[in-house]
Amino acid sequence: MSGQATETVQPSQTLTNPVDRTFLEHRAKLLDLAAFLDRCDRFGPAAADDPRVVALREALLLLTDGRDERARRVLEWLSDSTEELRDTAPPAPACGVPVDPQEMR
Repeated sequence: MSGQATETVQPSQTLTNPVDRTFLEHRAKLLDLAAFLDRCDRFGPAAADDPRVVALREALLLLTDGRDERARRVLEWLSDSTEELRDTAPPAPACGVPVDPQEMR
């Protein structure tokens, strides 16, 4: 836990259960991600072992570890926290995950 108290919202007539409101939308997103990972696996190591795909697979573990603040933790996992500037740009376009430029060669 993060040390902060977590409040549980009690159902009422003025609140809409997020499951009722957006379950199908999130189900579709999960199926889309599963299909993407299947395509990467079928393509072979060039896709399945790509640092971006590896980072997504590792981020999925954060969703089921039972801890709170999943969105924050996934965002941090997929973010580059480097504070110092590099002398040169990585040899690839921005990729959405923290990657050592040596891995992209």
